[in-house]
Amino acid sequence: MYPIRPVAKQYAWGSYDRLQSMFSSQFEQPCEGPLAEMWFSGHPQWPSLLSVPGRGEVSVTDAIREDPEGMVGRRSSDRFGPVLPYLLKVISARIPLSLQVHPVGFEARAGYNAQNAAGVPFDSPLRSFKDPVAKSEMVVAMGPFSASVGFASIPFMLRNLRLVDHPLAARMAQAFASRFAVRARGADDFEEADAMMPVSAAVWPESRKQVFRAFHTAIAADESDGLLPALEAAATEAANTRAHLAFEHALIAARAFERDASVLSLLMMNPVTLDEGESVFIPAGTPHVYLHGTGAEIMTNSDNVLRAGMTVKHKDIPNLLRTLDCRSGAPINPAATDLVSLMMRDVVAYKPGLEEFMLSYGHVDAKHQQWPMAEQLIRRYGKLAGQIGNGRPLVPREQGPRVLLCTEGAVHCVSAQDERVLVRGQSVFVPAQEGWLTVDAVDCGPDSAHAPFAANGSFIMASTQR
Repeated sequence: MYPIRPVAKQYAWGSYDRLQSMFSSQFEQPCEGPLAEMWFSGHPQWPSLLSVPGRGEVSVTDAIREDPEGMVGRRSSDRFGPVLPYLLKVISARIPLSLQVHPVGFEARAGYNAQNAAGVPFDSPLRSFKDPVAKSEMVVAMGPFSASVGFASIPFMLRNLRLVDHPLAARMAQAFASRFAVRARGADDFEEADAMMPVSAAVWPESRKQVFRAFHTAIAADESDGLLPALEAAATEAANTRAHLAFEHALIAARAFERDASVLSLLMMNPVTLDEGESVFIPAGTPHVYLHGTGAEIMTNSDNVLRAGMTVKHKDIPNLLRTLDCRSGAPINPAATDLVSLMMRDVVAYKPGLEEFMLSYGHVDAKHQQWPMAEQLIRRYGKLAGQIGNGRPLVPREQGPRVLLCTEGAVHCVSAQDERVLVRGQSVFVPAQEGWLTVDAVDCGPDSAHAPFAANGSFIMASTQR
């Protein structure tokens, strides 16, 4: 096992205390300003550092390049190359962090090559494509977490938009009129939107084109005057809890970005609220906004982000629209469908169906008491999950490259070749060659060398998925 030092990212939307507290041991001096993300990374531009005996600090990318089979395993190296196939982050959002989409594979490759050919520096604020990798991601809440993810049903969108007494909302609603009705007025009001549709739109159903036109109307508009009071008035008329939540999310965004008309797009999206341990998976192409909260985020090894609004960073609307998935659908919960088989005592595994990554969230207790979060999941998903019982937590039997972070208290990590005690904010990279891994409570008896540590703790672990 190698201690791994995360890369700190300070963005305007970050928290002033949550990550600073969790990772206080990682900073020689107090971190000033908002801290948004801590990266456990093998990304070529921002790799984390490993503490290697006899060598000091070595980047994750260099360590894997020197010994790909030992560090990530033959299977992962053959499948993805000599790289860490995932990027793990702990994020904390104080305000909405942007309306964004991550590119699908062919768009990521095309955009990366085009920006390389144009000579756009990797550190340029205008650079949208940092690598040629498609980016799908999953977030697991470490406390209350709110987001808007993917497009909701068209009836839901229309009901919300028609409540808002504002010309932009009315224009968005008009996008759902039939093309025959629009052309009967003698002009096509959405020629600009139609011109920006991707080539694949030629085979889209008309309903998907309508969603595209309405979304384009919001992100391309300048008509933001009077939008906040119009949203506040409409929110009082929301018909049900889900609609009320959609307006709540739009209002949070509108108060943070008063002049940004793209906040209306949140009335088209699925409002999501997560409690600790709940999760959502966001495939490439899916529009989303993280509004508030702290979570563990894991994704393919990519930093490609296409933004359309609610940000001080570069917006790349043309590229975003080319990769936008306009299908309606409920958010994907990677833990709900097979929770019973995924819960291993006090460990929950989240498997989004990609080979590149999965995530485990667990708890250890010297007294083997039930983890409150596990109790909540049992109540939600049924009695059968409660029959799994307690005992020594065994993390998934995955022998690829793993990153394990202690998020609370202390944990005792034991692999086939090494063992370590981690306290809150400390983390290790566990190479594939170290084989199996268990995480247990720390022995805090009076004669133990670990007596000063807590007798329980929580952790997250990233790994590849078989």
